[in-house]
Amino acid sequence: MALNTEQIKRLREETGAPVVRVQKLLKELDGDEKKALEILRKEGFEKVAKRADRATAEGRIITYTHHTGKVATLVELMCETDFVARNELFLELGKNIALQIVSMNPADTEELLKQEFIKEPSKTMEDLVKEVIAKTGENVQVGRFVRLEIGK
Repeated sequence: MALNTEQIKRLREETGAPVVRVQKLLKELDGDEKKALEILRKEGFEKVAKRADRATAEGRIITYTHHTGKVATLVELMCETDFVARNELFLELGKNIALQIVSMNPADTEELLKQEFIKEPSKTMEDLVKEVIAKTGENVQVGRFVRLEIGK
């Protein structure tokens, strides 16, 4: 079966899996992209579990202010290296977490991670973090956060 390069590229971007692994899996599955995505995600999440104990001494402080100017948040998002802390995937995760905190006002990190993502309810916030871990190859953790609201 001839593989479509767009299909390979799409799966690679979605999962962070190596191109060779994506190609091999698509060949085995006769081009079934949906099944390949499911398998690659599962493999990625298995790798995430192995990284859970690695130290996260780098990271970024991410801020978000609601358009009304009445609610804002600061989020400490941690990773292993400053290289990943500058990565677009990492920064996008931080923005999404900050937006989630402003919108849903979780009591703590544990509650935050269990919440459905407001932009994509089929995923939890924990799923978003795991996806970034799988794609970057580094442990990523949500540290502290604070939510400020006028009059509260």
